[in-house]
Amino acid sequence: MPCMDDMGTLFVVATPIGNLEDISRRALRVLGEVSLIAAEDTRTTRHLLTAFGIKTPLTSFFEHSGKVKVTRLLEALDRGDVALVSEAGTPGVSDPGYALIVAAVEKGVPIVPIPGPSAAATALSISGLPADQYLFLGFLPRRQSDRLRTLREVARLSYTLVMYEAPHRLRASLEDLLAVLGPRPLVVCRELTKLHEEIFRGTPSDALEHFQSPRGEFTLVLAGSTGEEPGAAADAEAMLRELRSRGVGGKVAVAEVAAATGESRRKLYRLWLGL
Repeated sequence: MPCMDDMGTLFVVATPIGNLEDISRRALRVLGEVSLIAAEDTRTTRHLLTAFGIKTPLTSFFEHSGKVKVTRLLEALDRGDVALVSEAGTPGVSDPGYALIVAAVEKGVPIVPIPGPSAAATALSISGLPADQYLFLGFLPRRQSDRLRTLREVARLSYTLVMYEAPHRLRASLEDLLAVLGPRPLVVCRELTKLHEEIFRGTPSDALEHFQSPRGEFTLVLAGSTGEEPGAAADAEAMLRELRSRGVGGKVAVAEVAAATGESRRKLYRLWLGL
């Protein structure tokens, strides 16, 4: 293993999720002292640096940067210190910076965290839902089948669930939350710490009614299982009723509930006809 004394340090620096005043003094000092800043979105980071008069060179490091860029950043760490920043919040958490952190760990590069804002922790702190034990799901899978599978896996857990979602997938995810987990208490945080911050409290069904044309970035906090949910058959019937009330056709409803519950489509079709 290379000698750590010959390497620079990778600083993992949390930056504001919205309001620039949330940046820490330590973070500003580090960003001003390192040789290079690797940023998920250089435009966002440049705006932050300009606001505080920091002129450290920037380079991009995002989801599709690839192994070549990781190698170049490791080479930069041979020459000096590098700061890793996300577009917003804490790098490495549901964030492409994770790949660089893993590579730095494998190479034996010293890594120093500079803690700060996190959308997940911020949303959880004001949710009013139990925060002593929670499960962070990050961004839910993009494909519905994968998303339903993920939700089924956590359906019986008592932990409060925290997840991120993009605006164009919010309604689809809310529909799946409702279908698999039912009318649990839900807190939807939109544009946290920004000018148009919104905290919505209700159930997935309420949120579907409220967010007709979602805009901005979303963090969802959902109550865990109480252990009092009905059995699978009752769950399936309740899901079918909810989908029917929203005008969903029988074929689509049966397919969605089958994917969510594991019940046979033949049985679900009989339940649908019985409604």
